[in-house]
Amino acid sequence: MRRSRLAQFDDLFRARWGECLAGVDEAGRGPLAGPVVAACVALPADATLRGVRDSKELTAHERVAALEKIRAVAIATGVGIASVAEVDAFNIRMATLLAMRRAVEALGIVPRGLLIDGKDAILVPGVPCEAVVDGDAKSLSVAAASILAKVTRDRMMDECAAAYPVYRFEENKGYGTPDHLEALRAHGPCELHRKSFRPVRELLCVQEVIELF
Repeated sequence: MRRSRLAQFDDLFRARWGECLAGVDEAGRGPLAGPVVAACVALPADATLRGVRDSKELTAHERVAALEKIRAVAIATGVGIASVAEVDAFNIRMATLLAMRRAVEALGIVPRGLLIDGKDAILVPGVPCEAVVDGDAKSLSVAAASILAKVTRDRMMDECAAAYPVYRFEENKGYGTPDHLEALRAHGPCELHRKSFRPVRELLCVQEVIELF
């Protein structure tokens, strides 16, 4: 079977580093609420995984089906989470890198190299890292990580929806949709909202001014 373009991309780095290659990606960098979730996936060199590509190109049902394929063949997988408190304390970029580092640590094995979606390389002692812009559209291992991260985070936000039904997290996953922003204005933020993000921060400032009067 002919190797896919994404698999061939990974092959270039296996030739440089060795067969045990892992991809890293995150989900939840842009939402107004919820944690950042990162995933790390190490695939065997002969993996092809038809249908596995950038998670943003797949429907929710397709992502779940793709994740089953990934878990059936993966050498190892790891998930790392940065909390809302860490997002607010460190900023979203640093929280994302923290989640990615935790995902690599959760892998349980030491890969020969890491392909990381974006512009920042994780500093893992003794492991070469390559930052790949739009890596989830270029690398099979990064695409697999993007799917694991997205499915994991979506399921977390579905659980949060039960505790905070007014925000409809099961639908918006914490992103700033019109309905979510309307709920924010009507009910104010909850503990899952990122207070360092502008729409939430501005709303809190308005509430503080109102309370003064």
